[in-house]
Amino acid sequence: MTLKLFFLLLLVAVPAVTHGADEETIAALHEQVVQVPLQVRGLFGTQEVKLTATVYRPDGNGPFPLVVLNHGSRTDATVRAKIGRFRRIPQIREFIKRGFAVIVPIRRGHGATGGDYVEGFGKCIAPEYDQSARESARDVLAARDFGSKLPFVNPECILLVGQSAGGLACLAAASFNPPGVTGVVNFAGGSGGNPDTHPGEPCTPHSMTVLISKFAKSIRVPVLWHYAENDKFFAPSYVREWFSAFEEAGGKGQLVIQPPFGTDGHTLFLTKEGIPIWTRALDSFLKDFDVGGAKCRSAIKRTF
Repeated sequence: MTLKLFFLLLLVAVPAVTHGADEETIAALHEQVVQVPLQVRGLFGTQEVKLTATVYRPDGNGPFPLVVLNHGSRTDATVRAKIGRFRRIPQIREFIKRGFAVIVPIRRGHGATGGDYVEGFGKCIAPEYDQSARESARDVLAARDFGSKLPFVNPECILLVGQSAGGLACLAAASFNPPGVTGVVNFAGGSGGNPDTHPGEPCTPHSMTVLISKFAKSIRVPVLWHYAENDKFFAPSYVREWFSAFEEAGGKGQLVIQPPFGTDGHTLFLTKEGIPIWTRALDSFLKDFDVGGAKCRSAIKRTF
C-alpha cells in the first residue's frame, strides 16, 4: 500500500463528529477527524498516545499549503474539556479561502484528546514556562509531521498558527526549525495570564521575556505577533517587552497591537467580529514577508 493511499483511507475511515453542525458545512470543508500519533516517554518507557485532530481543505487535489491551528489553554480542567475539537468554522473558512488546508490538533489534557495535562507551569511566583511550552510544542510538531504527509498538502509550505497558549506553543515549536514551516502567526500568545485574579498581569512576566529570547535565537521564519490593547491576559507593555526581546535575539517579524476590542481583546481571534481585523493583518504579513517565498507564493490565494 502506498503512503498516499494509506492517508486517503485514514481520512475516509474516521468520520467527523458533527455535534449538530450541518452536513453541508462538513462536506464543503471536507472535514475529517483523524488521530495523530505522539510518542511519550514515561516512568514505564515510551508509549504512543493519540491526539484527536480535525482536517479541513479546499476543493481539489492540491497540493495545498497547510495551517496547523492551535488552541489556547486554562488551568481549570473543566474549561479545558470544553475545547472539544476547537471547531472554529468561521476562522477556518478564512484560511480555506486563502488556499490553505488546515489541521487542528487537540493537545494532551484538552478537549477531545483528553488524557494527562502536561502544560502546567507550576507556581505563579516561579513559573516553569520553558517545560510547559516545550511539551505543548511536541503536540504541535506531531500534528505538523502528520499533516505534512497528507497527499493533498505541500510539505514545504506550512504555517503554524496559535491563539493564547497555542501561540506560545507555535513559537516553541518553531524554535526546533521543523521542516517545511515557513512562518508563524501568534494570536495573543503567552502563558501565566489570569483575567479573574490579576487582569493584564501575567505571572512573573520577565520569565516569559527570557524564554522568548531563548526561542528567538533559533527561530528562522517570520512571526506575526497579533494582540489588542485591552488584552486581559497580557497587557501591551509586557507584549512589547517580549517582542523587543524576540527581535534583539535575532527573531524577525511584525508586532501588531490593535485598538481595544470588545470587553477583552484576548478573544479577538475567537469571535466573528474579529475576523475582518486579524485577516487584514494576516494578509499584510503574508505579503510583506513573502512567507515561504516562491515555493508558497503561487499556492496561497492572495486576497490583497
